[in-house]
Amino acid sequence: MITVVGIRFKKAGKIYYFDPDIYDLKTGDFVIVETARGLEFGEVVIGPRQVDDSSIVSPLKKVIRIADDEDKQKNLENKAKEREAFSICLKKIEEHDLPMKLIDVEYTFDNNKIIFYFVADGRIDFRELVKDLAAIFRTRIELRQIGVRDESKMVGGLGPCGRPMCCSTFLGDFEPVSIKMAKEQNLSLNPTKISGVCGRLMCCLNYEQCTYECIRKKTPMVGSKVKTCDGEGEVVENNILRECVKVKITSEDEAEVRNYPIYDVELISGDYEHNTISEEEIEKEIKQVSEDEDIELILEENISKDK
Repeated sequence: MITVVGIRFKKAGKIYYFDPDIYDLKTGDFVIVETARGLEFGEVVIGPRQVDDSSIVSPLKKVIRIADDEDKQKNLENKAKEREAFSICLKKIEEHDLPMKLIDVEYTFDNNKIIFYFVADGRIDFRELVKDLAAIFRTRIELRQIGVRDESKMVGGLGPCGRPMCCSTFLGDFEPVSIKMAKEQNLSLNPTKISGVCGRLMCCLNYEQCTYECIRKKTPMVGSKVKTCDGEGEVVENNILRECVKVKITSEDEAEVRNYPIYDVELISGDYEHNTISEEEIEKEIKQVSEDEDIELILEENISKDK
């Protein structure tokens, strides 16, 4: 076991482990650490804790020092420089008529490098742009192409739910999301209903997926024969959220539908819900919803990505 602290360099950014060394750190402290990009100004978001050696990437770098007032002031100055660099880069992109959209600019704490983040449909020849930027800022320049999810994370905004987007407020990493999750949660496969601002499947589909998977493993599908405390019957409807099924029980030539918790019924024949969704079924439903190319794109990019 080894003692580490979790440090984040951006709001809702990825958390990295560092060795606290001799410092008594707590959540909310600002520190200076050395990374592959040089010196960085970060915030402690996970206090000292013991983790297994196998869960870290060796060698674990140490915290250089706790940030003082001078370091904090320099960090604020870097933020002001980033805004200025953003404007300059925008003008240069227009001058070179490059088909790219500038998203963000980041200075390393020691000003050893400036990173320009952008999105574009394909590969961009920005060699001349880099030469111009290097001549202006006289430091190392890196242009990094990012995806639409990263763009949304950096820019921020409101999601379809009306709240600030998860990725820009608290999600450190993007979890894999598949269209199968939407199907298992009985959601419409219309892309306008299940896509976020970035145009990809909403990250929140992943939040309750484990619960749905657990419940579906114990929920008999419609048409299955089950045994209840009132006798045998056929499942005519199920409710995943309420964890119950409606069973039609026939006795003395009379049929009656009753509700039962899924834990109070025993499967005699048929199957459980978690075995009922296939790629063919998803593809069939998508074609029924619409022939829109956006739906085909979601199917192509997200189906079978339950990593």
